[in-house]
Amino acid sequence: MFNKLQYISQGNSVQEQLQNIHKALENGCLWIQVRFKNQNPLEVFTLAEAVKILCKEYLATFIINDNVHLAKQLDADGVHLGLSDMKVEEARILLGKTKIIGGTANTFEEVLQRTAEKCDYIGLGPFQFTTTKQNLSPILGLEGYRLIFQQMKIKNIQIPIYAIGGITLENVEDLMETGIQGIAVSGLITQSENPSQLITQLNDKLYDTI
Repeated sequence: MFNKLQYISQGNSVQEQLQNIHKALENGCLWIQVRFKNQNPLEVFTLAEAVKILCKEYLATFIINDNVHLAKQLDADGVHLGLSDMKVEEARILLGKTKIIGGTANTFEEVLQRTAEKCDYIGLGPFQFTTTKQNLSPILGLEGYRLIFQQMKIKNIQIPIYAIGGITLENVEDLMETGIQGIAVSGLITQSENPSQLITQLNDKLYDTI
């Protein structure tokens, strides 16, 4: 089963990205999604290549955001696709059956779509307002997740769902009770002054070991 805690990388330069990713890895986050938008392709490749080495060192899952061709080139563990990115079917042909393909969703209809496309997991959100992403989809809140899971139960749909968007440590237990597999966070880890304590607390709540 997939890790319950995903870190989506942040940073305006290769160096910043690597510092933040290394911080997440060394403090116990073992799923990294490299997100480095609107950058020089050479810098994106340089970053992703370095992250692959880091993830191998920490035995972490290495996912690339959007860029299926780069994921294939670097033999990443998988790719995460937004609704306007390459079609899942095309990505599957390029990457093969064993690679992880995650997809973004905001509504129950999109969950149905992603399930039909045979995504391996869905990043469902945003939970709350977040400045990390531009052109934010409608906010779900706890009630939104509960409603979508009720609809999934009626249709007997089973697929790992990750909550994403503005999640804080205080939200995790309530979110897990809705039925999600885990959470994907970005700024929460990037901006933490005590990442070791934070990631330990997150994992404790996610794996219910408190």
